[in-house]
Amino acid sequence: MSTLIATEEQVVLVDEFDNDLGTMNKLEAHEKGLLHRAISIFIFNSKGAVLLQQRAADKYHCGNLWTNTCCSHPRKNENPFDAANRRLMEEMGMEAKLSFAFTFTYKSEFDNGLTEHEFDHVFFGETDAKPNLNPEEAQNYKYVSLDDLELDIQNKPEQYTSWLKICLKHVKQHRK
Repeated sequence: MSTLIATEEQVVLVDEFDNDLGTMNKLEAHEKGLLHRAISIFIFNSKGAVLLQQRAADKYHCGNLWTNTCCSHPRKNENPFDAANRRLMEEMGMEAKLSFAFTFTYKSEFDNGLTEHEFDHVFFGETDAKPNLNPEEAQNYKYVSLDDLELDIQNKPEQYTSWLKICLKHVKQHRK
């Protein structure tokens, strides 16, 4: 996603209980570090490996980093489940039966002055379908076991998004 698109999109601001507080320009919310609603999707194949995407180089933050299958923000009056299904198709060009897994809140500051502060709704899905990447969102993908991912993050943390590193322990707990 280019910076231009980030300046046009809106995010839903929320309190610590995920109550809707209104909307704000996406880029402005990230500049101010305000808590907003988000979604994260983890797709697993039939072998239990998770599908990761490498973010497009020109994303407004965290370009070229590896992250979970898909992550984004619901639109105003769009529930997180519908947003997850929409974004999985828009980013990865694929469908899967998604199920709600858990929520978590995190805050992460980036070198470019932006801050992700999200109340994140996490969904799991399973499919062996191959992704058809949207090049504005993702430039590469790979499947990896959760244990191998954890080890690789320990060895090369600079190659992964902060929210993936924060969320991974919760994913492992909920995948048991």
